[in-house]
Amino acid sequence: MIDAIAEKLFDPRFMGTVLTSVAAAATAFAVAQPFLETDKLAKRMKLVSDEREQIRRRERLMGDRTQNRATLRVEPKAYMKSIVERYQLHRWLGTDTAKRKLMQAGYRGQGAETAFLFFRLVVPCASVVGALFYLFVLEAIDTSYLVRFGLVIGAAYGGIKAPELFLVNAAKKRQTEIRKAWPDALDLTLICVESGMAIEHAFRKVSTEIAGSSVVLAEELALMTAEMSFLPDRRQAYENLVMRTGLDPVKAVATALIQAERYGTPVGQALRVLSQESRDQRMTEAEKKAAGLPPKLTVPMILFFLPVLFVVIITPAVIQIMRTQ
Repeated sequence: MIDAIAEKLFDPRFMGTVLTSVAAAATAFAVAQPFLETDKLAKRMKLVSDEREQIRRRERLMGDRTQNRATLRVEPKAYMKSIVERYQLHRWLGTDTAKRKLMQAGYRGQGAETAFLFFRLVVPCASVVGALFYLFVLEAIDTSYLVRFGLVIGAAYGGIKAPELFLVNAAKKRQTEIRKAWPDALDLTLICVESGMAIEHAFRKVSTEIAGSSVVLAEELALMTAEMSFLPDRRQAYENLVMRTGLDPVKAVATALIQAERYGTPVGQALRVLSQESRDQRMTEAEKKAAGLPPKLTVPMILFFLPVLFVVIITPAVIQIMRTQ
């Protein structure tokens, strides 16, 4: 065996074949090496380009959302405006509470106020006409005329309150969304401020970044940033934000920013404390909701779970008894 291996190693023809194979393999590797190596710089530039495209798509998506939200500020309809101006509804149907609720619900501009006053006039009239037709023409309810007139008055009152209830519900939904995203917005603002950005640029950056989680808060912060740019006093912009949101955490932050601008106190520490307080308040509200679940689940369990449970437990025993009999 050893003699055969030694004979092969000293065989010139065999060694020439081996060396030729090694040379061919080395040549092939040298030729293919430039194609096999990965260009790290090109790969990193490709990653940067992909990230840039993602940012552009996100900006376009945010622009589409902003355009959708911008439909809230529209010009008043011609027939609505003519009715409101003819009957001077601003005097006897327009209230400061309704205007504040319109802002808190996200409806801005003269068109929103005109539409609210128009529906506040039309809905009660439609309710009264519908109640009269249902009670006196169709006579669907067989009762005395006094009760029928009482129902008509109740329908009129409900028609008057229906637009206000709509605004209250819309404002509550908007406040709930802002309250959930507010601590995150404060954290982002704190990071921007501590990195050396001015408060105006910080809010502009936060309004861009927070849009993924809350379009409503991004819209409000963008509007506040725009007001900070052209209003003579930033305090007015902060107060307008508080008026549009109607939330205590936002009011606390606005007060802290006003005091920091007036007395020169550090903004970062105040934002850190307020952010922690907002998170604690959000956790407290979640704990309250969790603690209120057992009393709310008692009635559904009694009405739906327990009867089914009794049926499942007792039915086999009843079947056995019937079979034995």
